Amino acid sequence: MAKKSAERGLSGMPLTQLQAELRRRQGNVRRLERQRDRLLAKVQEFDKQILALGGHARGTGRKRPKNESNLAEALHKVLKGKTMGVTEVAQAVQDAGYQTTAENFRTIVNQCLIRHRKLFKKQSRGQYTSI
Repeated sequence: MAKKSAERGLSGMPLTQLQAELRRRQGNVRRLERQRDRLLAKVQEFDKQILALGGHARGTGRKRPKNESNLAEALHKVLKGKTMGVTEVAQAVQDAGYQTTAENFRTIVNQCLIRHRKLFKKQSRGQYTSI
């Protein structure tokens, strides 16, 4: 009966039925929280296995990698005395140890090169060097 009353709305329910409905819903929340915790533990275990095999963990709980320097500084070191295209410098900075999980890292590199005009000089279309 409480379920049929809940479908009609809670406004017409007596207090005892409202309390019972509240307890039922709180029980559902606790059950779903336990289920979520179990699933998160499984995901974390999969992430550990993926990392152990050299892959990249994705999904809940993923953290940004820590780099020794920011992207502009890393690009400046890689471009020192060289002229490179955006794709080339994006790959070179990663080869030099800069870590990222960005799917669009080339675009981020391009924006960084444009934004930091005091560090980088545009030689020609898409070609940059450090100052």
